[in-house]
Amino acid sequence: MDNFVKVTCLNNRLSKDYKLGTSLAEIAKDMGVETKYPILGARINNKLSELSYLVYNPKFIEFIDISNIDGYRMYQRSLSFVLMKATRDTFPDAQLKIEHSISKGFYCVLEKETKLLPEDVLKIAERMRQIVKSDLPFKRNQIPTEDAIEKFREFNLLEKVKLFETRPTLFTSVYSLDNQIDYFHGFLVPSTGYLKIFDLIPYYDGMLLRFPSPNNPEELGEVIEQQKLFEIFQEFKDWSEILGVSTIGSINEAVQNGRASELIKVSEALNEKKVALIADEICERKDVKLVLIAGPSSSGKTTFSKRLAIQLKVLGINSLPVSIDNFFVNREDTPKDENGEYDYESLYALDLDVFNTTMNNLIEGKPTVIPGFDFHSGQRVFKNTESVILPEKSVLIVEGIHGLNPKLSEHIDSKLIFKVYVSALTQLGIDWHNRIPSTDNRLIRRLVRDFQYRGYSPVDTLKRWPSVRSGEDKNIFPFQEEANVMFNSALLYELGILKKYAEPLLKKVPENVPEFSEAKRLLKFLSYFVDIEEDEEIPPTSILREFLHGSSFHY
Repeated sequence: MDNFVKVTCLNNRLSKDYKLGTSLAEIAKDMGVETKYPILGARINNKLSELSYLVYNPKFIEFIDISNIDGYRMYQRSLSFVLMKATRDTFPDAQLKIEHSISKGFYCVLEKETKLLPEDVLKIAERMRQIVKSDLPFKRNQIPTEDAIEKFREFNLLEKVKLFETRPTLFTSVYSLDNQIDYFHGFLVPSTGYLKIFDLIPYYDGMLLRFPSPNNPEELGEVIEQQKLFEIFQEFKDWSEILGVSTIGSINEAVQNGRASELIKVSEALNEKKVALIADEICERKDVKLVLIAGPSSSGKTTFSKRLAIQLKVLGINSLPVSIDNFFVNREDTPKDENGEYDYESLYALDLDVFNTTMNNLIEGKPTVIPGFDFHSGQRVFKNTESVILPEKSVLIVEGIHGLNPKLSEHIDSKLIFKVYVSALTQLGIDWHNRIPSTDNRLIRRLVRDFQYRGYSPVDTLKRWPSVRSGEDKNIFPFQEEANVMFNSALLYELGILKKYAEPLLKKVPENVPEFSEAKRLLKFLSYFVDIEEDEEIPPTSILREFLHGSSFHY
């Protein structure tokens, strides 16, 4: 049996001996593994792999399809490669840029001499369908990085040249699809024939690459109008152009050329200017009495609200912060989720009647006792029985995940309310074909903060993250466009700073837990960044200080 190895499949709990060098695809077929949708890849000992992987040692294997987050990412990457090839085939001199996620898809632009027309998009889409129908294989070759750089230069993929010239590694994986090559941050599906569900449509000045719905992968996700979100992404793009950085390679180059201090100073100045502009807009609306701030986890909402209060003070407007946590219902009255657990993120975990009455009384200038909540006992309390009066030329500032939900404040005059959506919406890409998901930016922030201030291990944070994301999808993202303004808390330099805090934490995630796969993915992502050592340059009022240390605000 020296030429055989034991493989245990977690999908059907079968164990079997296979000849050394057997591929995952062969094992899945032999074991009769069935998933709801076509198998795209596998986790081997909690590490993601492609179906072409050859087994030489004992393994625990879990085969995955598009309903798994890793499988979904593989589908997105692979379809991005098909788009890139279709673009090159249709417009050989054009350059494709995948800019950011929007409307359940990827917003892409084409750098070419003439304006991108709707009929151009239709041509590219038709070429994509031809490539998918041809069922061409995705091939991965690991070659010396020096050779990879020369290949990228030969194919005019100059942003990848810059990335790998600033990322010292011995070997690099280069993918090929027919006559085209590319690099991707992660694995691809076996062939183009797996990518039958997609669309490419004209969108603003570019095009929108549409993917299957995560909830129903046999159908396309719905196109949602997100005008305000699109504009804030474009604003971040303009900021990055001011600094001359739009990809990790260009940021690394700037850091290596001694420009880290400049990156920090200009990023923070642009950030502060935006806070000031939001304060100006509130001031111009003389009737505003209630500022509601909402956004997903680790967006920096608390620091933003404190900085906004300072900018309002400059304009002669005082502010009264009110915690939405004060308005929780008693624990026994908290709604439960589908698993029978208390759903503290539900809108109805809040006493909406008391919230609306309290806000209206304060707005009307009435002496008001603000309730409190004891999280230990799970009961409403009135620790401070003194009444509060909202002074003239003052606004209430309330921060909470439901701030943009119209039902939260449905009994308050809408003319008196100003809503702000806060999130870390990075426009930065690894290169032109590998975008950085805003969720990764926020997750890395949260990993560092949870460990430093909340006593959570990296495994704890990674384990909770899917539930956090599910709550955001349900309670926050559907109401983004309700905001009067959006504030992007992403800082161009921050991942170069966070890297040295996050990497040691992620390396502590043991191989025998499911979260190991996500830890490896994030470690690889952080490996693209050159360390930024100039921590002392970060101002004490920076949003980044909320996740590190040294903030002049009290949380």
